[in-house]
Amino acid sequence: MEDWTTNPMNAVTAGLAILVFIMIIWMAVIGRRLKKLRKQYTEVMGNTGVTNLEEVIIELKESLSAQEQQSKQFNQQLREMQDKLLRQKGKVGVVRYNAFSEHGSDLSFSIAIVDEERDGAVFSSIHSRETSYVYAKPVLKGESTYPLTPEERKAIADAK
Repeated sequence: MEDWTTNPMNAVTAGLAILVFIMIIWMAVIGRRLKKLRKQYTEVMGNTGVTNLEEVIIELKESLSAQEQQSKQFNQQLREMQDKLLRQKGKVGVVRYNAFSEHGSDLSFSIAIVDEERDGAVFSSIHSRETSYVYAKPVLKGESTYPLTPEERKAIADAK
């Protein structure tokens, strides 16, 4: 029997056998990595039915653009609603008083209806035994072009 040291062909054959064994191990490692990559690719692609990654990225970009546009529209609508809310005449102040201190009771009143900037109107009713008078005055920035009574000023102040 010859050993591999005396016959060079035996050494080459042994070397090739070792090389083939290493290549088989290397292919097994690469196969495992490929399987892992295939699994990750399937997870990324999901059930889109698209096998091209470029198409998926383009669809995602288009979807993101549409959502950004919708977000801008919602922000614009929100700003418009906030502006409308500030102009809403929802602040109310009521002051009851006795217009004639010598007789009667607190049957007269002033009501102010204004917005955040104190724009709106003030209504006053002066009640006496025989008659009642109702007045309305426009209010801009808490003031009116008509003289305001102390009760009307207090109603405006209470409304803010």
